[in-house]
Amino acid sequence: MLTIQDLIRDNAEKISFTWIAGQDASARRILPDTNRSAADLVGHLNLIHPGRIQVFGAEELAYYLRFEPQRRIHHLEDLVAGGVPAIVLAADIDVPDDLRDFCIAHEVPLLGTPIDASHLIDLLRIYLGKRMAPRTTVHGVFMDVLGLGVLITGESGLGKSELALELISRGHGLVADDAVELSRTAPNFVEGQCPALLQNLLEVRGLGLLDIRTIFGETSVRRKMKIKLIVHLLRMTPDTFERLPMKDEYEDILGIPIRRVMLQVAAGRNLAVLVEAAVRNTILNLRGIDTMGDFIERQALAIMENSREAKP
Repeated sequence: MLTIQDLIRDNAEKISFTWIAGQDASARRILPDTNRSAADLVGHLNLIHPGRIQVFGAEELAYYLRFEPQRRIHHLEDLVAGGVPAIVLAADIDVPDDLRDFCIAHEVPLLGTPIDASHLIDLLRIYLGKRMAPRTTVHGVFMDVLGLGVLITGESGLGKSELALELISRGHGLVADDAVELSRTAPNFVEGQCPALLQNLLEVRGLGLLDIRTIFGETSVRRKMKIKLIVHLLRMTPDTFERLPMKDEYEDILGIPIRRVMLQVAAGRNLAVLVEAAVRNTILNLRGIDTMGDFIERQALAIMENSREAKP
């Protein structure tokens, strides 16, 4: 549940809000309907969509003051009936007395800020978009490998943390261990970060909890990364394992397909090198270079040439 007081507290560093009226209603919810987008929750004064945070700039105030006092009260009543969460006066504009009195009488949060209306709306939409983002928590280790967000998954005991420790010793960065919080903060990517309780910590069997930031320095940890690759570790089994995958594999995370590679864990395999190679190959794919596709085309051309030479 997100309230007006939460919005004020969370944005205290970027937006200076002052209470003008209605502070007793600071616990009023902003998100009565979780299916709405951030753009629908805040905007310039709009009587057609009363259920959003209504922002008054200089133009909106001029529009409001053109009405007769009785008509103004009628419009304000429509906003209250539509469930307006709060009214914000931007750019330190003067507060009309009837607006202040109405908000006091109906316990509507009325706030003021020195920030321009358009800039204020942009800041609040970014904030609300992040707060409303679909979220999930997955088990694994999230790393920054060569600038790419890599989620290492697999069943317990396969050595995910040991692999992460080796990657960190090779100069890569830790984002989160054990519990990775994922959120879709934009339509086309998913971000991962670490819960505050586990920040900078890596659990390694036999060693316990390691403070990676203290041991390896500031550059060994990252606050958050966009996930671009999943490396799934598997036990070595006698079952047939596809040695040369013909098609790229993807895993759906919060509605976004994420490229996935499978690595078998066995004695003598240098998984850190394999992960780095998988990341480099993924970077090539993101740049439009398809190694497997190029090889298939080269093979097809070689077969055609051999067929021609074989003909009498």
